[in-house]
Amino acid sequence: MSILTIILNILLPPLAVFMKHGLGSTFIISLILTIIGWIPGVIHAFIVND
Repeated sequence: MSILTIILNILLPPLAVFMKHGLGSTFIISLILTIIGWIPGVIHAFIVND
């Protein structure tokens, strides 16, 4: 995992997921989790972008 990915996982979790997986169900889940709460979005981004 690069430094850029780690920074994006923390600051903009949906963008980090989009860069790795594109538009799809993973991106939508990340977007919803980030809207509900920032921390769940960050956790999901780190798990998905492992």
